[in-house]
Amino acid sequence: MATEFTPFPPLAQLAADLAAGRTTSRALVETALERIEDPAGQGSATFMHVDAGNARAAADAHDRLRAAGTVLSPLAGIPVSVKDLFDVEGQPTRAGSVVLADAPPAAADAVAVARLKRAGAVLVGRTNMSEFAFSGLGLNPHYGNPLSPYRRDVPGDERISGGSSSGAATSVADGMAAVALGTDTGGSIRIPAALCGLTGFKPTAARIPKQGGVPLSSTLDSFGPIGVSVACCALVDRMLAGLEPRIPAARPLEGVRLGVLTNFVTDGVEPAVAAAIDTALKHLEAAGAIVSEVRFAPLERLADINRFGFSPIEAYAWHRPLLDKHREQYDPRVLVRILKGQPASAVDYLDLLAEREAMLAEAARTLWQRFDAVVAPTVPVLPPRVADLADDAAFGRTNALILRNPSVFNFLDSCALSLPCHLRGEAPVGLMLAGAPNADDGLLALGRGAEAVLNAIR
Repeated sequence: MATEFTPFPPLAQLAADLAAGRTTSRALVETALERIEDPAGQGSATFMHVDAGNARAAADAHDRLRAAGTVLSPLAGIPVSVKDLFDVEGQPTRAGSVVLADAPPAAADAVAVARLKRAGAVLVGRTNMSEFAFSGLGLNPHYGNPLSPYRRDVPGDERISGGSSSGAATSVADGMAAVALGTDTGGSIRIPAALCGLTGFKPTAARIPKQGGVPLSSTLDSFGPIGVSVACCALVDRMLAGLEPRIPAARPLEGVRLGVLTNFVTDGVEPAVAAAIDTALKHLEAAGAIVSEVRFAPLERLADINRFGFSPIEAYAWHRPLLDKHREQYDPRVLVRILKGQPASAVDYLDLLAEREAMLAEAARTLWQRFDAVVAPTVPVLPPRVADLADDAAFGRTNALILRNPSVFNFLDSCALSLPCHLRGEAPVGLMLAGAPNADDGLLALGRGAEAVLNAIR
């Protein structure tokens, strides 16, 4: 009998079940491993490495600790997946590539991984991703393509899960982990969350230490969770940030100021996405939010400002030694994006830094002083078909379109949430709420209030 591919309950429910003795950590981990191993499921495309032995041993240890009255945190004993970008002691970090297939095992955990372990998370494995995190579509020619749950059972109509944290999202969507650790440089947490009907949180870039793993852009990289609720993301985010593992209370929407962007992020939005966003905003307004349209003119300059961009420049600098030896082993679609940074000069990079500082200052004046959060579609389209991306030109166009909206808020150094806002059973659509830099806890509280309204209509 095939596994029913549904997510785990929220972390709070799992913690309550563990506390009440209704389940054990070993039982949760066995459920996750069964789903990973089910040949009818997504396990082989989702995971680069499954650490079944260590996961079972850790689960048993947490069950013994719990029986003795010791619970490390609300995450203790719960199965978690980790994107293949992060170092895990004793394991190679391949970053979804064959270039690093022979990399030596990591000598130490990445800081983010170490904090999850200290909280008692049980790591079930490393998840697949776009090679070197350099695509928003999540396709990987080396290790397979994790798929969105949407229309997955329709042969020939399979849809992408989104990237670069593609396996992170499918691991949660299919109950192979209760929550996933991903990265977001231009939307790599929020995109797959949106395309898989999940919740994803990109914190302010400096909130989570970045030591340990393969960088894409040292300027824009952010580490964060994909889960089934804002509370799940908030709990994991605070653990990653080294803060008390408490969930911010939901903020009532009465008087909350939401600014709906009307330029740049609205180009090319599919009707089904526009309709879902419009319905969501009407319900948020009915719940008391003050919804206003806003045009942020500096966004019209983004394409010119990013003619090279932080990710290509900084990725090229990191990849140069590997390119000298392994260029032919790179995914060609990733290689072309890395090489975009090659001709950039020091002057180009300094100009980019200056342009960003100017836009951050303008956003502080015209967005963050006026609004508690800015709203946009996470992704302007429904999950694209894998078959429609075989052509390089179509891949490039779709990749640029899907990255466009979330990458705005990486450039603005915002914290940002993607919340599912589609009706259950319909194509997944993400509503993005973005907040000012370092306003993470406030945005998560607001997100919990918005989620309660959206869940009531979904």
